[in-house]
Amino acid sequence: MNPYIQYMYSYPHKTAYGPLSGVFLKEYANLLSGPGQGLYFHVPFCQAKCGYCNLFSVAGASPEAADRYLDAVERQCAQYREVLAPFQAVFSELVVGGGTPLFLTESQLERMFFLIKEHFEMTRTADIVIETAPNQTTAEKLAILKQAGVTRVSMGIQSFLDEELSTLKRHHTAEAAERALILLKSFAFPCVNVDFIYGIPGQTEDSLQSSLKKAVSFSPDEIFLYPLYVKHGAGLEHAGVVPDAQAAVMQYRSAARFLKEAGFRQDSMRRFVRTKEKRRFSECGFGSSLALGCGGRSYLGNLHFCSPYAETGSECFRRLHEFERTKDFTEITNGIFLSEEEEKRRYIIRHLLIYPGLSLLRYRARFQSEAADDFPLLAEWQEKGYLQKTTSKGGEGAAYTRKTEGGQEDFLSLTEEGLELSDYLGPQLISSEVERAMQKWEERHGRIYGFIPRQSEKL
Repeated sequence: MNPYIQYMYSYPHKTAYGPLSGVFLKEYANLLSGPGQGLYFHVPFCQAKCGYCNLFSVAGASPEAADRYLDAVERQCAQYREVLAPFQAVFSELVVGGGTPLFLTESQLERMFFLIKEHFEMTRTADIVIETAPNQTTAEKLAILKQAGVTRVSMGIQSFLDEELSTLKRHHTAEAAERALILLKSFAFPCVNVDFIYGIPGQTEDSLQSSLKKAVSFSPDEIFLYPLYVKHGAGLEHAGVVPDAQAAVMQYRSAARFLKEAGFRQDSMRRFVRTKEKRRFSECGFGSSLALGCGGRSYLGNLHFCSPYAETGSECFRRLHEFERTKDFTEITNGIFLSEEEEKRRYIIRHLLIYPGLSLLRYRARFQSEAADDFPLLAEWQEKGYLQKTTSKGGEGAAYTRKTEGGQEDFLSLTEEGLELSDYLGPQLISSEVERAMQKWEERHGRIYGFIPRQSEKL
């Protein structure tokens, strides 16, 4: 069995989105009323495409091209501000993703933060998250992040061995990564995260652990471990690279064991946090979030929208140019409206794959039904040892007041075996309707579509 089917970081996938007409932001802007809103700023530029990357990014853009992009985002910000004005939206989170956001010059970074400050109200204690890469991490740019109040910086290192970086077609060296991490840590951001990849051809359990030992020596707050996926449009696909799933499983087990012994708490298949405290439940999946730029997606109730999905370099450039020529950014032309069934699936996916898991009480309160009745597949997973019922006592769900008798709350949580199979289990929760939409997108773009056999999870 190949446990690496698909990373379910959100649901539905963008390939399930389609053309929309007659839909405008003003009709849904009330969902952004008041405090607690999220903002995403997409910077689609990179120094070069990594061998495994099929994300929305363009490589080798000039400073002038980045300026044109920021000009377009500024027009988008102004239009959004006008629509949101009656609703007094207050944003408590800003995520700046890419691409590589620090690909921007110092003046462009300052302009980006100014655009946000000028057009949107942020809370004083807002979480501000940004991504970087070793070659783009400089003292001057980190000083700008510090001044802007950034609370979390995530750096994609992937390996501390040059031969593995070369296989991945990364464009930094292990030495450059070490220098960048030393510099990043010197700025004392509240949270520093580093990313690593396992399942790289030629990689061993020992070589992966060597990279992680070096990473741990710098005391990062979080470490993310990602299995190598070679998707369509990525450079490694053209090189004929096929990851060894079984070798990757053994590397994952060794790495997870090492990090837990080093004092990291495992919150999901990918996320390891340096703390001994148990993770508090955080309800997600139904908050409102607005995206700026051409690659991010917005979530407003059951409406999800973004620019049409692109993965190859030529497709990404075409979408970028379309974005820059857009006259009315408040018209929503590509997205999806989620039915209640799809919202249930999204809710389960967003909670089940990260500890403490799916709160049965909160699911019942939100949907007036039982998760086990809606999804018999959950009982099958319990029988197979992938899921277990756990109970929290007091405190863990403090933000939510309704509990069972005695202040306890029941969760469905992944077992250690289930956690390892997250990328195998998650895709089984994709509905037949969404899978058909994804398959149609693949067929239109000349792809070969394939998922695991569907099981008995229909509502």
